[in-house]
Amino acid sequence: MAQLSDDCFAFGGELMTTDTALSELRNRLSCVCDTEEVALANAAGRILAKDLVSSQAVPGHDNAAVDGYAVFFDDLSENSETTLPVTGRIAAGHPLNGNAQRGNAYRIFTGAPMPEGPDTILMQEDCNLSGETVTIPPGIKRGANRRFAGEDIAADDTILTKGQRLRPQEIGLAASIGQKALTVYTPLRVALFSTGDEVRDVGETLTPGSIYDANRYSIAALLRELGCNVDDLGILPDEHDVIRDALSKAADDHDVIITSAGVSTGEEDHIRNAIEDLGGIHFWRLAIRPGRPIALGQIGAVPFIGLPGNPVASMVTFMRFARPALLLMNGASDVDPKFYRVPAAFTYKKKQGRREWVRAMLSVGEDGQLQAEKFSRSGAGILTSMVASDGLVELSEELTGVEAGNMVDFLPFNEVR
Repeated sequence: MAQLSDDCFAFGGELMTTDTALSELRNRLSCVCDTEEVALANAAGRILAKDLVSSQAVPGHDNAAVDGYAVFFDDLSENSETTLPVTGRIAAGHPLNGNAQRGNAYRIFTGAPMPEGPDTILMQEDCNLSGETVTIPPGIKRGANRRFAGEDIAADDTILTKGQRLRPQEIGLAASIGQKALTVYTPLRVALFSTGDEVRDVGETLTPGSIYDANRYSIAALLRELGCNVDDLGILPDEHDVIRDALSKAADDHDVIITSAGVSTGEEDHIRNAIEDLGGIHFWRLAIRPGRPIALGQIGAVPFIGLPGNPVASMVTFMRFARPALLLMNGASDVDPKFYRVPAAFTYKKKQGRREWVRAMLSVGEDGQLQAEKFSRSGAGILTSMVASDGLVELSEELTGVEAGNMVDFLPFNEVR
């Protein structure tokens, strides 16, 4: 198993832009996972660890794209109807019995193998069958409605590449060449904690001043959607020794440790001091909103990610910073989500020099096009805004505001799953 250097997160300097932070992550992080072979049916969501090269062409033979009649193009009249006897039948999985002969038509069905000789297929809807003969109109092009061998995949094509995250379509493509198993990276083993004397687990009784732990559940769900194996290690009290011992133990058998809250510079933020005791911690002072400095560090060679305590800030910073970091450590090659340009249906002012994320819903405007509507409230603790929204409008550092009708970058939540 590969390991990261002891100072892979070390970074000094003033406020860092989002693009710089993401670039630093790409430059500093590499895969820490072993590989294993898994059955194709169990490979969805995993990250491919070895290129997949096809040993065969797909389709393996020329075949019919429609139900109809296979003919020799040179038997057809250019300007008038052609009538031919129907002397054979070809279905998918059942090649023609015998050789095809000039001057004949052959009933053929979608997916059926093309016999040697006939090169063109007429759709049955365009033909007139009468008894044992079929009348074919003029105007068809040579090779019409015929799929060629290797049209999708040629033998020796690399059809999937190392680092791809396997979606249902990649699974189907592998199945199309008869692949029974794939070599993938093992899932990241993530230790997840929440911190704070005020935090209570769901099902417990709230006391004055206490709150339920939303962060641990939302972050655990995000981690599982990434394919991580998550050990939910509960809530740590604001006690330095307890936190230090728990983190030290977690580092023994996990690839990454993630916490929320407790990483700022206050005297009750004990995570920071515990990490400094065990290894090293670095505050990446990011010019972003929502979110505070993201704490990144290591306990030996095990990376640590400290997320903000406010629920929205915790989720947003996970999506934009922790997610790509985790994918890189799990061997993924493409970790950048796709943005979509849509018009804004809101007005908003922001501070220049800071990247901001506005929670937004998609709606259909008067012109029939999708537009982004800002959620009415924007506090970092308004978790209902994440439920009501379809994604985030990302506003770059140089912007000072948005006017209705301006084109903005929209990041659907589906892109950061």
